[in-house]
Amino acid sequence: MFEKEQYLIQQQIVSILKQNGLPEEPLKWTWIPFSGHWGIATSMFGTASAEAKSGKKVNVKERAAEIAVLVREKIELPSEFEKIEAVNGYVNLYFNSDTFARRAVDVVLEQGKDFGQGEPNGRTVMVEYSQPNTHKAFHVGHLRNMVLGSSICDIIEFAGSKVIRANYIGDIGLHVIKWLWNYMTYHNGEIPPREGMTHWMGGLYAEAVKRLEENPDLDEQVRALFKRWDARDPEIVALWKKTRQWSLDAFDQVYSLLGIRFERIYFESDVEDSGKDIVAGLIEKGLAKDERPEGAVIVDLDSIMGTKEKYRVLVILRSDGTSLYSTKDLSLAIQKFDEYALDQSVYVIDVRQSLYMQQIFKVMELMGYSWAKNCYHLAYEIVNLPGNVTIASREGTVVLLEDLITEAEKRARVIVEEKNPDLADDLKAVIARSVAIGAIKYSLLNRDNTKIITFDWNAAMDVNGQAAPYIQYAAVRANSILRKVQFSIPESTHVGYTLSKDEVELVDYLTRFPQEVQRAAKDMRPLLIANYAFELAKVFSNFYNNCPVLTAEGSTRNFRLRMVAAARQVIANSLSLLGIEVPEVM
Repeated sequence: MFEKEQYLIQQQIVSILKQNGLPEEPLKWTWIPFSGHWGIATSMFGTASAEAKSGKKVNVKERAAEIAVLVREKIELPSEFEKIEAVNGYVNLYFNSDTFARRAVDVVLEQGKDFGQGEPNGRTVMVEYSQPNTHKAFHVGHLRNMVLGSSICDIIEFAGSKVIRANYIGDIGLHVIKWLWNYMTYHNGEIPPREGMTHWMGGLYAEAVKRLEENPDLDEQVRALFKRWDARDPEIVALWKKTRQWSLDAFDQVYSLLGIRFERIYFESDVEDSGKDIVAGLIEKGLAKDERPEGAVIVDLDSIMGTKEKYRVLVILRSDGTSLYSTKDLSLAIQKFDEYALDQSVYVIDVRQSLYMQQIFKVMELMGYSWAKNCYHLAYEIVNLPGNVTIASREGTVVLLEDLITEAEKRARVIVEEKNPDLADDLKAVIARSVAIGAIKYSLLNRDNTKIITFDWNAAMDVNGQAAPYIQYAAVRANSILRKVQFSIPESTHVGYTLSKDEVELVDYLTRFPQEVQRAAKDMRPLLIANYAFELAKVFSNFYNNCPVLTAEGSTRNFRLRMVAAARQVIANSLSLLGIEVPEVM
């Protein structure tokens, strides 16, 4: 934002050092922690150290302080700066508050939706997330993966990387055979309803599990069907393709509702055979032990690495020659890097798979793939129901995603009715959905990835606490002010008055957004953006309550209107990185 001014200051410092026969060391600039003034600082310790290394007998700490004083005395401050200090070897420069505030708001309004976006950094990152199994329903446990993965993609992309959003769908395996058996035996010829497709698909799977648990003798029928599948019986393959498409269509309904997209879809069925070929190669190289028919094919990583209980043993093929997740994951990892020039491959996967992911990456490394070090497991913890009941698709405790969203919309509708009862019913429904989905997403992103979440309706829908409805409402309040002036924003001009504490704090928070984006991308933590959005909403609410806008006069009114527009924009930008929309009214 003040790159030009910083460059001019830097040129002056370099010139002062040169004129005084001092070494010209590269200067590193940092922002001074905000305490009523905005400023930047640079250190003279590098120059003092260079003097010491050249043979001069100097105390580096004392010499750095002397050089900082010299710079302070010689420098000519541009008008954008208010003052300069020399403190313990640092040169601190403080901006003129009027100029800084005006520039900060101007930049936000000029860049709009792009404010906070980083420059392209040349990196390509693939993020694999969602990973649903066909022939099952989406439940709340799947939701954290989807929401986290989608947000990570948006944040990394906004920070400057090229992102490839990938989904790896489990379309084969015993769960599919169980579903097909139940369908063929008890539901043959039925088709899923247009509404609630995943609910219907999941219902048939849960029904299959229940039937088999109640009558274990039926397992023989499932095993027989599995053999037909292994033999690629045309009838079974045709039914599998047909019913798989039902699941994919159902998934698309959910993805569309949640605003989630993918650039690349992988299927387990596509990497099964190639995975078996990789296993054969590992056996041939002596990296894997073939203990069939009594045992499985394994990679004894601890023996290879000379460690104990660190990597343990990875099973990569069953004793009967059928594939495992590991068989296919090895093939998929290779395929990803063959297809794309990736700088990083991120796996958004349950924390309980942490050891397994380390094993997969280590096997890749042992196979000689240098890119194995660029594979990263973004682990996340489970979502519980109140009472710490873990959600699972085969148990009665499951909360289906469709049911969760329906309940959220009912609760959001109450909020909309209270805030704006005169709205048309169809508009209330649209707003309620936006608030509902925002509430669900935020409740999953405002916690650390590695913390267990117990879903709480009161916390998720809180219009006065750290929740999406509160943040959305802050943006809506800004919108209401702008609507009263027909969204006519005054031109940029000098502030012209002394900013209040609430105004200074608001400007300060607006300027923090680009740094928070970079930090969240580097750490892969949407939590940082979630926290920032909430703090910004709080700061704006203080401004809204304490700083009259429309009743103010002259330059005060004009600048406050511009601050309102800037705040609304940055709240919207931050929420968009969490996959949350800002409704026009609420």
